[in-house]
Amino acid sequence: MALTKSQKRTRIKNRVRTVVSGTAERPRLSIYRSNKSIYAQIIDDVQGTTLTAASSTDKSIIGNEGDKSVKAALVGKLVAKKALAAGITEVVFDRGGNLYHGRIKQLADAARKGGLKF
Repeated sequence: MALTKSQKRTRIKNRVRTVVSGTAERPRLSIYRSNKSIYAQIIDDVQGTTLTAASSTDKSIIGNEGDKSVKAALVGKLVAKKALAAGITEVVFDRGGNLYHGRIKQLADAARKGGLKF
């Protein structure tokens, strides 16, 4: 029996999460990509809290023109700005079972340019 696309992604996500974990010194930058939007959270897994978050549904990003890749880059800049304001400079990148390609790569590159190290 063949696995569906979402079942494959869940397997990959679980495999990645066994290795990647966020701490207070180096929290996890978690990415979720839906068909229309992209979401990024910086999470401290030890305490189980979200330190900061950004998404393409934020008011500052909704009004911008461009395709989903452009909006993903804007989310990367926004999450980096919020992280630096919260005193976070280094993160562990969690691609959430998605390939490091397209919108995920755009977001990661923009976050790096914004000042985050991972």
